[in-house]
Amino acid sequence: MSLEKLLENPRVWRGSSQVGARAGLASGYPKLDRCLPGGGWPFDALTEILIDQYGIGELRLLMPALAQLSREETQTHCSGSAEPGWIAWVAPPFQPYAPALQQCGIDLSRVLIVRPKDDSELLWSAEQALSSGTCAAVLLWPVTLDDQASRRLQLAAEKGHSWAIAFRPLSARQQPSAAALRLELQSTRQGTRVHILKSRGGRPAVLDSLL
Repeated sequence: MSLEKLLENPRVWRGSSQVGARAGLASGYPKLDRCLPGGGWPFDALTEILIDQYGIGELRLLMPALAQLSREETQTHCSGSAEPGWIAWVAPPFQPYAPALQQCGIDLSRVLIVRPKDDSELLWSAEQALSSGTCAAVLLWPVTLDDQASRRLQLAAEKGHSWAIAFRPLSARQQPSAAALRLELQSTRQGTRVHILKSRGGRPAVLDSLL
């Protein structure tokens, strides 16, 4: 068994994962925050959200945190000035609806839409945005994302102190990933079920009717 697989086991206690750990970004959903190490979304890391179809609540799940990031002043790496980071959308499968984003509290002046030509350019664009130190969050919709590419995104997020969110199909569940957090969303009659598949420093959990 590899070390990475061993550390994913919820029975393994990682002492260093909690000592001095940075608090997470509040998701806006207390039930979810209680299941995440740090009490929220992991900073400086890659989060993967697996879905079987678009529009089942995947963006609504992120909106409270993205709204906070779009208005929260942070120290940028390049100029040293304090201003909100950019929220970059890389290859979204739809045109983000500005009035809806604004209604959710997102500052539209901090939103970037990137339309790469192909998947390789998509990953390059996301990596550059994450490592730039000027993006608070980078959302991406890759066609494929192998283990090596996910590691590059994870490292870029750490370098730029940014939050990467990759949307992937449910079929990616069996594929290895360097993501610090992997969620699976499923639409049910009661609402959207959130299944925490992998949480670095935490453990799997199922949250019914979260959305």
